[in-house]
Amino acid sequence: MKFSVSSSELLRSILAVQKAIPAKAAEAILEDYLFVLRDNVLQITASDMEITLRTELTVDSMEEEGRIAVPARQITELLKELPDQPLTLSTLGESSFECAWTSGSSTLPYFNADDYPQIATTGENATTVEFPAGTLAEGIGSTVYAASDEDRRPIMNSIFFDIRPDATTLVASDLQKLICYTADNVKVPEAASFVLNKRHAGVLRALLGKEEGAVTISFDEKTAVFRFGATTLISTLVVGKYPDYRTIIPVNNANILQVSRAQLLNTVRRIAVCSPKASNQIKFELTAGSLEISAQDVGFEIAAHDRIACQYDGEDLVIGLKSTYIIEILSNFTCETIVMKFADKRRSVLILPAEEESSREKVFGIVMPVLVR
Repeated sequence: MKFSVSSSELLRSILAVQKAIPAKAAEAILEDYLFVLRDNVLQITASDMEITLRTELTVDSMEEEGRIAVPARQITELLKELPDQPLTLSTLGESSFECAWTSGSSTLPYFNADDYPQIATTGENATTVEFPAGTLAEGIGSTVYAASDEDRRPIMNSIFFDIRPDATTLVASDLQKLICYTADNVKVPEAASFVLNKRHAGVLRALLGKEEGAVTISFDEKTAVFRFGATTLISTLVVGKYPDYRTIIPVNNANILQVSRAQLLNTVRRIAVCSPKASNQIKFELTAGSLEISAQDVGFEIAAHDRIACQYDGEDLVIGLKSTYIIEILSNFTCETIVMKFADKRRSVLILPAEEESSREKVFGIVMPVLVR
């Protein structure tokens, strides 16, 4: 293998796949980038066998094609210390390669590319759907925080992609809160779905960045492949049946609160300072035109309350909520006015943008109440 390329372009491509290099590799070869050079195009792959990232880079010139596995840490650190300039990489014998630049060079080891594990991909029965990159990034960002952090329940430590003929919904839940994001512009002729690990979803969102094109998603029962620009992300999907989230969406919550999102968020943050650390419980007391939020930690003899003006249509109600859930949801919404719909103190609360903003922000949340002591 021998080729020339801009050092900054090579570094940019390496950083695009770096997140797939495992902190503790099950196989030593996975600590390497796989370089495959063919027809003036360098393909760079990194994988931990659960998530694989691959990108392509057109080189400035190529003298000899080839395949090698390159130590990830050394090549990345070297490139970070080089100013932008032409760089020539060439293999020396069967175990080392040279990086040569204007004023010097470095010799590093390489390994047999045939030892790099075969990367799984989708089968012939794969479903394909196109997602606008911005919509996909927004959908992940709007939901991923609600997924569970418990690795023992991988099906809940994920985002559920529910793709239907009328729209696609991204769902994340830890069974105490649930967030749904609807993309009306993503549809398929026949309903399909997959479950994407939240870590993989976070990597995908970071890679999308300011990507403006479309993301082509192909998936089957075990694998999803995301292609956009010069980058490909291959994810091993979470296997299992996601709970039927549609059955738990409240439809008859008749007590309706409408209030400024920023005002409610700031008030909850203030009051939460005095909530018990174990439960993070705060209390909503709703009456016509008024919402009082309070918290008390008897053990530390601290308490706080605050009253804010609002529009409330319903019966007087006292309900306990977990402050961290409310703060998370309100922080991730962007609307100016929030609507909260209540049934009673025991049943779930629906949180969504005000009707006039719902066409712009297609997201809603559900939180379970906590017992008021």
